[in-house]
Amino acid sequence: MAQVNITDAPQHPEFARFSAGFGQRFLLTVDTEEEFDWAAPIARQGHSLDTVAHLRKFQQFCEGFGVIPVYLVDYPIATSRLAAEILGPAAREGRCEIGLQLHPWVNPPHVEQITQHNTFAGNLPPQLEREKLLRLRDAVEHNMGVAPRIYRAGRYGAGPATAAILAEAGIAIDSSVRARFDYASLGGPNYRDHPLRPYWIDRPGCLLELPLTTVFWGPLRRQADWLYPRLWRMPKMRGCLARMGLVERIPLTPEGVTEGEVLRGIDIALDDGLPLLVFSFHSPSLAPGNTPYIRTDAELDRFHDWWRCVFQHLAEHGVRPTSVREIMDSAEFA
Repeated sequence: MAQVNITDAPQHPEFARFSAGFGQRFLLTVDTEEEFDWAAPIARQGHSLDTVAHLRKFQQFCEGFGVIPVYLVDYPIATSRLAAEILGPAAREGRCEIGLQLHPWVNPPHVEQITQHNTFAGNLPPQLEREKLLRLRDAVEHNMGVAPRIYRAGRYGAGPATAAILAEAGIAIDSSVRARFDYASLGGPNYRDHPLRPYWIDRPGCLLELPLTTVFWGPLRRQADWLYPRLWRMPKMRGCLARMGLVERIPLTPEGVTEGEVLRGIDIALDDGLPLLVFSFHSPSLAPGNTPYIRTDAELDRFHDWWRCVFQHLAEHGVRPTSVREIMDSAEFA
C-alpha cells in the first residue's frame, strides 16, 4: 500500500457504494477511555477508570433499541479486567463491537516526551506510532477475545504513516476524520475540507474512511465551508450567527449539542443523502463529573433522553442502526 496521509483531503475521493438494501444507516461510536481532568495538561499518570462500570448499563440501554455500539478502546480500557468482563462477552456474541483508539500518552512504549504535539499519534515517529498501535491491538485481542477492525486516533490525530500502519494491523476501517473541524492550531490535523460520505483511502478495498458526521445548518450553510473557518479568531461571531439562525455547525454527539440541534443536523444529513451517519461521545460522560458535558445526575438523565429522542427520530425516518461488520460486508468496490 502506497503511503497515504489520512489527514490530506482527497482531491478525487472514491466514495464507497453499499449493496442494495443498505439504505441510510447510523453507527454509534464510543471513545472509550480513562477519566482525566480536561482542563489540566495531559499527563501519563493521574487518570482513573471509574466509569468502566457504567459501560454495562449503557450496553443494556443500547440493546433495548437494537443498537450495536462500537467501543473504541484505548490502552487503559483494553487492559482493564472489568472492561474485559463487561465488553468481551458482548463483543463475542455480536451485541457490541470493539475498535481501537490510540491515546499515545497512556499507551506503551513510553519513550516520547509528553507534549501537546505528541498527543497526536500521527505526529510521532512512524515506528513508535506503529509499536503503540500494535500493542493496543494485541491487548484487545488477548483480553477481550476479538480482533478489532476499526480505528480512531485519539484527538483525531492521524498522520502520514497511519494508513499503512492500520493496513499492517489488519484494520479495515478508519474513523479518525472529524469533518468540518480544524485542529492545526493545536498541532493536530485539519479536516475542514474532508468529505462526509464514506470513502476509500488510497484505493478501493484497502481502507475505508468513515468520517464523523458534522453538518452545517441555516440559510448560509452552503457558504459555511468558506465562511466558518474565517471566523476561527472570532468564536463569538460564530455563536452570534448560530443564535440568529444563519449558520450553525452541528456534530452528531450528545456532548454540547441539544436535542433540537441534533434533530436539525440529522435532517440535513438525510436530505443531503448521506448513506451513513456516524455518532460519537466520550465514555467518561456516562457518569457525572468527568467531562464538561455531564456534571449532574439531571444532565445524565438528559443524556439518555437525548439518545431516546435520536433513536426515535431515526426510526421514524427509516434509518436503521448498523455495525462495523455489516458495513464491511455491504461496502462495494470495483
